[in-house]
Amino acid sequence: MPEAVAYLFYRMKLVVEPSGALDLAALLSGAVPVQGMVGVILSGGNVDAETMGQILKANAVAA
Repeated sequence: MPEAVAYLFYRMKLVVEPSGALDLAALLSGAVPVQGMVGVILSGGNVDAETMGQILKANAVAA
């Protein structure tokens, strides 16, 4: 799940709380098979700065 939050932040420039990124996390992990076009609902930006910092630090990408 933290990987999905970091992906959304770095690639999509979105701040989404961890529970709001569960559907994307399931897709990225391969837990849900993808056939055709898929839509996801992203919700919530209620994540404190310390938690977001820990997530981003643990999932940093090279610039």
